[in-house]
Amino acid sequence: MKDDYTGPILEIDQLSISFFTRLREIPAVMDFSVTVQPGEAVGLVGESGCGKSTVALGVMQDLGKNGRIVGGTIKFKGRDLNAMSQEELRDIRGSQIAMIYQEPMASLNPAMKIGKQLMEVPMIHAGASEKEAYDRALQVVTDVKLPDPRRILNSYPHQLSGGQQQRIVIAMALMAEPSLLILDEPTTALDVTVEAAVVELVKELGQKYGTSMLFISHNLGLVLETCDRICVMYSGEAVETGSIEDVFDKMQHPYTQALFRSIPLPGADKNARPLVAIPGNFPLPHERPPGCNFGPRCDYFEAGRCDGMERIPMARIEGDDRHFSRCLKFGEIDWHAPPANVQTKEKSEPGRVVLKMDNLKKYYEVAANALFGGSGATKVVKANETLSFEARESETLAIVGESGCGKSTFAKVLMGLETATDGQILLDNRNIESTPIEARDTQTIADVQMVFQNPFDTLNPSMSVGRQIMRALEIFEHGNSDAERREEMLRLLDLVKLPRAFADRMPRQLSGGQKQRVGIARAFAGGARIVVADEPVSALDVSVQAAVTDLLMEIQREQKTTLLFISHDLSIVRYLSDRVMVMYLGHVVELGDTDQVFSPPYHPYTEALLSAVPIADTRVEKQHIVLEGDIPSAMNPPPGCPFQTRCRWKSKVPGGLCDKDVPPVRMLAQGHQIKCHLADEELAQMQPVIKIAAE
Repeated sequence: MKDDYTGPILEIDQLSISFFTRLREIPAVMDFSVTVQPGEAVGLVGESGCGKSTVALGVMQDLGKNGRIVGGTIKFKGRDLNAMSQEELRDIRGSQIAMIYQEPMASLNPAMKIGKQLMEVPMIHAGASEKEAYDRALQVVTDVKLPDPRRILNSYPHQLSGGQQQRIVIAMALMAEPSLLILDEPTTALDVTVEAAVVELVKELGQKYGTSMLFISHNLGLVLETCDRICVMYSGEAVETGSIEDVFDKMQHPYTQALFRSIPLPGADKNARPLVAIPGNFPLPHERPPGCNFGPRCDYFEAGRCDGMERIPMARIEGDDRHFSRCLKFGEIDWHAPPANVQTKEKSEPGRVVLKMDNLKKYYEVAANALFGGSGATKVVKANETLSFEARESETLAIVGESGCGKSTFAKVLMGLETATDGQILLDNRNIESTPIEARDTQTIADVQMVFQNPFDTLNPSMSVGRQIMRALEIFEHGNSDAERREEMLRLLDLVKLPRAFADRMPRQLSGGQKQRVGIARAFAGGARIVVADEPVSALDVSVQAAVTDLLMEIQREQKTTLLFISHDLSIVRYLSDRVMVMYLGHVVELGDTDQVFSPPYHPYTEALLSAVPIADTRVEKQHIVLEGDIPSAMNPPPGCPFQTRCRWKSKVPGGLCDKDVPPVRMLAQGHQIKCHLADEELAQMQPVIKIAAE
């Protein structure tokens, strides 16, 4: 249902939004302006709490009871949304403006079949008949590339994977062919391969339906791949807006520069070219500094000038395409100068082998019809298949792969939370694969520790930070008195660069990055030899990620720790790991040092993973490989090679070998092994997935 309107689809002008509490007014967004033209995709980026989602809720006029627009306007197709009645808004929401949220399950009704949920949209908004609505639902489910669309329409949400659920939510948003689609972190909960497919899909559908998009994300690489223009937000304000090329290649605001310096782009190296974390903390909305909000954290701050006026206005950058910056000094800064005070580090040499896994297997028995209740025959889930590797002192071994590949299962067996089905785990030549955690001695428990993905879930909310670290010291039998343990606890706070005063704080008084530091302090309380870091930075903002990874590296250098770094973010893996192990459906499909794994020849799965990673660098040219389908179920794996159902190289292997036999482990070079049937001459023809164009 398209009209003849030709002006901007969305015009936000000088928007200010506040939330009102009993104590005070909290200004969440101030003086914010952005324009989205027909068919244009605009990316909105910034750290958590900068006001990105508040802007989206303002557009949807869904700020709740205590949120109010206190200044400026939001116009949709020339009409002021704030002046519309509830009835007019109801007509527009869902039919002309649609929103896709971060968590797909929150947008789907668990008690209703997918088809019925999709059919509601045209029936309510366009008065379509049941038959028309079903045909339309079938069409969009086909458009979003879901297998067997009729079966999907007849399924309940819980019967679909996360990636499939997110595609259904996108299909639902597109049912009414909206003019504006708002996407709020739509791929955060998804695997990198699924993310690549969803992003590809959003771009294709945007072009097919001519939809304008407001894409909210903290991932600069994703914004580069999906958007035409970008708006960088900091503490409730837009600080820089412009085309992707202008902002990425000719940034004109210190915060934009600081964001790029804190993410691992190609060429970053933990020793020679370390990341630069943004100093200080994000200001709370009611404690913003005078003048420039970014002033207290800025390398170019000038007292009396940057804080000498109440508000810094947006200024136009001459010669660029609608490029603006909220900085008084952008014309005076040398944007090409290298960052100051960057300390390069000596590369630490790995020591002796501390951990050895030999043909480790972990199988689970589940009832064949466990999903639907009842008893009967059992099926075996092969979570880990013949896992073999070594890890050395002072070494970082990264373990990568999609959800369901067995990364966390192997971590549980190593920690003693599960016991192995077969094979062995040797810690300092002692077998620990069959010893559950309750039977392990204190030293073994202290030696192998874990830093978890979500720092919010791992701290006791009713116990102070200091007490939680001292509790770990008690368990590890450190010190003879509380006074000794308190001294060690304060030393650990120093180690993770938290002020000693934080010992008396409760977890709720800490930011996400600070909580993760407490988790790291606790893991190192017993002098851990091996630390399993399970996605330790994926829940954190990019600026905090740099500080936390840097901290882990620093502690590792000091204490010669072995770090097993589980991640799906290959940019961070490339930056900090010495060796990389790629897992797929319980198998190790590739293992080698970082340079070997990141340059051809690759295992076909590694190749697809590398292609899926969004990189925030306009010079990067990537081969385009989108994996079709999800990881098969470990309860019902395919015969032969585990990857054969999704492999683009399968046709190059003669005699149907991939369908019949699990490939043997082959050595390609010293220390570089893959599990693949491809002939040497085929592997030799592989091209690099990621290339950097010459300047």
